[in-house]
This record gives sequence, structure tokens and C-alpha cells, in this order.
Amino acid sequence: MAFGDYPAEYNPSVHGPYDPARYYGKADTPLAQVKLSELGAWIGRRNKGPQAIAGAISRAYWRWQHKYVQPKKAGIAPFLHVVFGGMGLFYIMNYGKLSHHKNYKYH
Repeated sequence: MAFGDYPAEYNPSVHGPYDPARYYGKADTPLAQVKLSELGAWIGRRNKGPQAIAGAISRAYWRWQHKYVQPKKAGIAPFLHVVFGGMGLFYIMNYGKLSHHKNYKYH
């Protein structure tokens, strides 16, 4: 599969129009339904390659887009997601500098 192509599992005659938020591979047990004894085998069945990780991130992005950004009556939620996500990211990036400015109580 080259960059920008449809997934190999996608078949237009079976699946209809392409949806970037849908996984077209073989269905597996959802993580919420996996028992602790089966967790190792479930993780072992996952494709952990860079292309699979990029595809999972892309599907998550498009699900977020379809749910929060693209509805007809989209609210302020996507803006707040970006703002608070940026706040958390920059807090993590600057934690080393911020940790030196803690207020200690000496008694």
C-alpha cells in the first residue's frame, strides 16, 4: 500500500463509499470485552508497525472530526479540545522549568 491509497481490505462493492474513520480490516474483540487472561494474546494480534499506528491515529482524528467539528450545529467543544490539549502539552513540555518554582511550606 502506497501513501494515499485506500486500505488493502477496502472493497467498494462491499463497503460502499470510503469512510476514513472506519477500520476495514478483520474485526476483533473490543478491548473493553477482553479478559485479563486473554490480554497478552489480544496485544499480540495487533499490528504494531508505523503504518498501522499512523492509520489508527488517522481514524481517531476523523472520528473526532465527524463527531465534533463537522456537524451542522457544531459548538465550542472542538475549540476547547484544542485549547486544553495545547495547555496540557505545553505544561508537559515545560514541567522541568516549572518544577523549580514550587511553593514549599517550611515549618
